[in-house]
Amino acid sequence: MSGSLGLFGGRDRPDVASAWKLYEESERFNSAIDLYDTVRVNENFYIGKQWEGVRSNGLPTPQFNFLKRVVGFIVATITTDDVKVTATPLAATAGTEALIEPARIVNEEFEAITERNNIPSLLREYARNAAVDGDGCLYSWWDPDMETGQEARGGIRTEVIENTRVRFGNPNDRQVQSQPWILITRQSMVREAKLRARENGMADWDAIQPDGEEQSMDAVKRCGDKVTELLLLWREEDSGEIWAFETTRYCALREPYSTGIRLYPLCWLNWDYVADCYHGQAMITGLIPNQIFVNKIWAAVMLANQRGAFPKVIYDKTRIKNWDNRVGAAIGVSGGDVSTVARNMDGSSVSPQIPKILELAVEMTEQSLGATSVALGDTRPDNTSAIIALQRAAATPSEMTKQNLYKSVEDLYRIYLEFMGNFYGRRLVDMETPEQLRGVFDFAGREMPPEISMAFDFSLLRQHPMTLKLDVGASSYYSEIASMQTLDNLLTGGHITALQYLERIPDGYIPARRALINEMKAAQANGAQGEAERAATQGRPYGPTETEL
Repeated sequence: MSGSLGLFGGRDRPDVASAWKLYEESERFNSAIDLYDTVRVNENFYIGKQWEGVRSNGLPTPQFNFLKRVVGFIVATITTDDVKVTATPLAATAGTEALIEPARIVNEEFEAITERNNIPSLLREYARNAAVDGDGCLYSWWDPDMETGQEARGGIRTEVIENTRVRFGNPNDRQVQSQPWILITRQSMVREAKLRARENGMADWDAIQPDGEEQSMDAVKRCGDKVTELLLLWREEDSGEIWAFETTRYCALREPYSTGIRLYPLCWLNWDYVADCYHGQAMITGLIPNQIFVNKIWAAVMLANQRGAFPKVIYDKTRIKNWDNRVGAAIGVSGGDVSTVARNMDGSSVSPQIPKILELAVEMTEQSLGATSVALGDTRPDNTSAIIALQRAAATPSEMTKQNLYKSVEDLYRIYLEFMGNFYGRRLVDMETPEQLRGVFDFAGREMPPEISMAFDFSLLRQHPMTLKLDVGASSYYSEIASMQTLDNLLTGGHITALQYLERIPDGYIPARRALINEMKAAQANGAQGEAERAATQGRPYGPTETEL
């Protein structure tokens, strides 16, 4: 650690005091930009608590929550496609042929990790948090106790965490991997924190105490004995590895340790960038005034209807002592002209312009975000061209956010590659049976299976860190059908063979596709061998004759 500039108060490694000081400094920055109030207000408006903190004094408090509809539509638009990540060897790298099979194994492991962590669901929550709170965050870690179905244990886990729990060492830079340190906080029970500290050999584990009101991140939501835990991540200067330190204000939970990877295990998504700030601008923040306007106008309309929309009776108190509103009841009058005793006053009407203004305010808000009436299903296009044009127009405003999401997903799977190369070790994977083993199976009198389980050393990924290219894109139903139609046309036209066709179709269309491919290859090899034997029997060389050429 020679040459260290001392990130933590002139020291190379943090302690309890220095870690808590970083936490307090980051708290001051978040408070200065009103992060906590902004997130609280945005969340309330999104879930429908739009009159919180307002004294109505008996007045109506209606809410027409079009914000949730718009956010749901935009988030669904950018996450509706199943995102597929494919690792391929770089064409400009020497020896790419040797990396084709490792890339296939990595892709199969990507699919397993995606299924195990339910990545599509996490991405929807990830994008939703960015739209409502301004930022989304995915955090991954290595779980050494995860069952894998074989002797090797351990796996990768990923979760979504709130932007209020993440602090960057350089708050003016939104790039994760360029940070000097990253701090992640969480609230846990005091008993749980003490148990962890004691299990990790911390002598002063009993010093852990509940947070006070001034220390709690959100005193309103705090219930029971809670303590703030800090996870401090930083990059060691000499080795380049990411180190971690877990602590509370009173006692360390675990001594500093190496995570074994060279990338911060976080992905960060801003909904919209803010200059010189790692926190982004939420989509809801700029729409809240529109929602307040609609709610207030509707409240005024309801109040006007309650007070003056119904007819009122005006009567002469000098001639009628009490008015009886019972149906069919008789009212007595003391002399005079009965026609001048009482009359009805018609109720006032609301201007017809008000509903139009409200409708226009909601419609323009939705259209500015690409949530047009056609895209939301409120109207019906006349023809196919109109459908396509309107779909493209609706997707345009969110295209930049969608591309940012794809980039973030690519960063996530690069982190997975880091974990795989450093922690997986040697694991059994299904590999295509090598042709060199055919003689062994023939000697044993058994048919050679298309696949066998073989040990694969995932540390190969660490030895070739820059030889895999990650391609992120939408794996949609329509793109697969288009690929199948193209392959069908090529096969029908005789431009490719059946074997080439089977090697290129997407997985899942034909059961045991790889077994069928191996059988066809074996049949071709047997046919070529039989042709050679017949040629030798007939006394002519194997291969095409001059006439055939």
